[in-house]
Amino acid sequence: MFLNCHSYFSFKYGTMSIQQLIKEAQSNELKTFALTDINCTAGVFPFLQEMKKEHMHPVIGIDFRNGTQQQYIGLARNHHGFFSLNQHLSFYKKKKKPFQDRAPEWPHCAVIYPFPKDYFPLRNGEYLGLAPSQIKKALLSKWKDQKEKWVLLQPVTFCSQLSFNIHRLLRSMDLNTLLSKLPVSEQGQNTDRFTSKKELLKKCDGAEWLLENTLDLLYGCNFYQGYLPVENRKEIIGSEVEDYRKLRDETFKGALKRYGQLSEIQIQRIHKELDIIQQKNFVSYFLINFDLVTYARKKGFYYVGRGSGANSMVAYCLYITDVDPLELDLYFERFINLYRKNPPDFDIDFSWKDRDEIIEYIFNKYNSPENEHVCLLATHTTFQMNLAIRELGKVFGMPKTDIEALIQYAVQPGKYIPDKLGKLVLKYGQLIQGMPSHLSIHAGGILISQHPIHYYTATEIPPKGYPISHFDMVVAEEIGFSKFDILSQRGLGHIRDTLEIIQENQGKTIDIHQVATFKQDTKIKEHLRKGRTIGAFYVESPAMRVLLAKLKTQEYLELVAASSIIRPGVARSGMMREYVYRHRTPSERKKRANPVLYELMPETYGIMVYQEDVIKVAHHFAGLSFDEADILRRGMSGKFRSREEFERVKESFFKKSKAKGRGDNITREVWHQIESFAGYSFAKGHSASFAVESYQSLFLKAHYPLEFMVGVINNFGGFYRTEFYIHELRMNGADVQPPHINESNYLTKIVGKTVYLGFIHLKYLQKEIAEAILRQREVGGPFSSINDLINRVHISLEQLLILIRIDAFRFLPKSKQALLWEAHFILHKQNNRKPSPQLFGQVQYKDLKIPSLEQNDPREDILDQLDILEFPLAPPFLLLKNPDIPTIKAQDFKKFINRQVQIIGYLVTAKFTRTIKMETMIFGTFLDKEGDWIDTVHFPPVVKSHPLTGKGVYLLKGKITEEFDVCSLEVKYCERMAYWNAAAS
Repeated sequence: MFLNCHSYFSFKYGTMSIQQLIKEAQSNELKTFALTDINCTAGVFPFLQEMKKEHMHPVIGIDFRNGTQQQYIGLARNHHGFFSLNQHLSFYKKKKKPFQDRAPEWPHCAVIYPFPKDYFPLRNGEYLGLAPSQIKKALLSKWKDQKEKWVLLQPVTFCSQLSFNIHRLLRSMDLNTLLSKLPVSEQGQNTDRFTSKKELLKKCDGAEWLLENTLDLLYGCNFYQGYLPVENRKEIIGSEVEDYRKLRDETFKGALKRYGQLSEIQIQRIHKELDIIQQKNFVSYFLINFDLVTYARKKGFYYVGRGSGANSMVAYCLYITDVDPLELDLYFERFINLYRKNPPDFDIDFSWKDRDEIIEYIFNKYNSPENEHVCLLATHTTFQMNLAIRELGKVFGMPKTDIEALIQYAVQPGKYIPDKLGKLVLKYGQLIQGMPSHLSIHAGGILISQHPIHYYTATEIPPKGYPISHFDMVVAEEIGFSKFDILSQRGLGHIRDTLEIIQENQGKTIDIHQVATFKQDTKIKEHLRKGRTIGAFYVESPAMRVLLAKLKTQEYLELVAASSIIRPGVARSGMMREYVYRHRTPSERKKRANPVLYELMPETYGIMVYQEDVIKVAHHFAGLSFDEADILRRGMSGKFRSREEFERVKESFFKKSKAKGRGDNITREVWHQIESFAGYSFAKGHSASFAVESYQSLFLKAHYPLEFMVGVINNFGGFYRTEFYIHELRMNGADVQPPHINESNYLTKIVGKTVYLGFIHLKYLQKEIAEAILRQREVGGPFSSINDLINRVHISLEQLLILIRIDAFRFLPKSKQALLWEAHFILHKQNNRKPSPQLFGQVQYKDLKIPSLEQNDPREDILDQLDILEFPLAPPFLLLKNPDIPTIKAQDFKKFINRQVQIIGYLVTAKFTRTIKMETMIFGTFLDKEGDWIDTVHFPPVVKSHPLTGKGVYLLKGKITEEFDVCSLEVKYCERMAYWNAAAS
């Protein structure tokens, strides 16, 4: 009876979740209804699953609309009908065209047109949809002779007045208008709700035949008729037999390259993996990944295969990953096992410069001329509280300052007291929090389907240029799609570019894949032991540097563990500190560990560090089956949907632990460790993959520090701002120069030990100007003067002043002030004039008589750098109004342990976090006057009384503390110091 129902996947229109929609239908004793979201199919598979669970008859379709104007509704009579609807919607989404008034002729679909429409004869499978109030009018129209084609069209979008209010707010957001100005034409009607059959009959004035027509149509639709089950792309080589033979042959070919002569253990492991891969129908999945990395290697692209796929020896032999699972005792069952229902996936990272070409290769190779088989995976961007408050504040017409104050209040209530309107915003913010707002692109997921992708989802083309699905990763996994994760990572760009820079600057070719050699490199060991890892992939954050120093990390396996215990799950449970203690105190390891856990995890001293440990402990400690243990493991990731299933396994964990004779206290302690992993734990193979890339970065940092830092700077990726990578350059002996009109490129370059910053770092310089300068320099040689530049480059006075202020003309024998005078004289009232060929050469200007100018203060250069580069190239301490305040040095901290000190530090970064009491505390990082790092801790009372107030130099007072030979400053007082004021001097 209800052919036109909307969930909240009718973005910024619908208000109910799939579960809520079904619950509302059940409360009205309905056994069937149609989900027809507006121009979207994101909710289809969750709807089918929930309806099946509730023993209801599901019908799916699409409400095709131009804006809010309903053109027609399409219902899928079977799976082929769903394909037709998806194809139709995708075509119009791709072309960005409005839907026409008539739908195509679809043999496997029913089409319902809303009344009133201009009369046209209805084709086979087409119906006229009537609201109860339209029946009498229809009986007097030209449609009266086609009553057998009439169906009841009672839309469902709301379940209450509150639901309708939310709808109006969402519509206002979508139209970017005030709620008071929302047109009625852009809203649904408050009566668009489920009602009982009895109430419908009453509304229809006894026209029971209309309801019967509608029910007949609903029960005539069966999605599973002609259903094509989800199948990932298969038969890559020809047949499944040939595919398996190809996989086996390539695996053994790669194994001989990796290991040389194969041992019996290695051969057995390969055969075991191949057998499981074949049984689980993952042969083609491995072959496609092998194809991608083979293509990448041919193109010279750097990549890292990571995640639980690193547990596979087959993947290692196919060069999908560079982690040897035998060396690390990684068991394949974490990746694929016969109990595991959900498909596995490889995460393959490429440089951000190469990733798009890999994606293009996939679309070109695995699509067919007739149908699309490939799409990117979508995510559903949901309303988070901050966004909800911001959007609702606009809708209610609140001033920006009030909106920001309200956002702050929602995070941490303080002195601000919301007014009536503010309370309303908070109320509705909580109600829409978690609702999907729109489709976005998954970080790297790609689906490759055996059948055309439109059998499962409509697609649309975002600005990226490749079609994306409507459902998300969780749904893809639940229905059986294996996704290919093709990810972008700037760390690989650092490595790739550094190798090119080393070749250009030193003429050396480096083989970056000699990871076994790197693991024994004494320079790398020293960098790890001392936490000197700025710029190195995954190990450069303040927390990681401190952890490495506390562990005195020197070995590969120690770095693998560090990559995982730094994660919030382990750290939050208190086990990170315990791990460091046991690592540094071998005699205490066994004493402090539970005997069962120590026996299971001797390598990590009886502490759970990796996702595999969850499976180990759940199986061996509690006696859970492997499939139950895997549910626990999945429950720790962000990908899990069924909390009910997770809670059942939790109950089983305690019950079976007791049956095995485990004490209640130890069981609770072990469960606390497991629970602390929630959403954060790494697979050991994942950590191992990260560690390999860290070693590659560290080799370059240790042996070619200047080229490496230039590579990091040119990729604009890393934990720190560009200025701190420039600081590292200086600390390693580089002569760092501001942009130079005749030496700099668009990106930063190095010549010997001299580094010229690129024009890209000049905040206000237009890219076209930089490109024109480089073009003219290549054609006509270096610039000899400002006059020469103006004659050859179309440049405005404003753009020229940027170059002068940053000292890009420092090769000229004139002061910066004199050059500024000259620029103003030449270009005064000639902004944007175009250079033109001169009959007798360049336009020459007579020598200017510059008035006597005061000598330039070097501090003014620093101020110019702060304005144009947004960071200083000279130490910022030179700018202090009072530079002579006494200060100790960071390198002397050990002399002052447990003593009160005073130190001046330049703020690098601050990490805000919450205590158990939900109070704000800060972990800070500063540089001292010598350029050494200072790590600070600011507890909540200090954060309140002496907050950090932005970038700058701070006077810090507090106590030096030490833990595991690493010192930090527990701040009791901090104040941002005043800078010198040029105008006041």
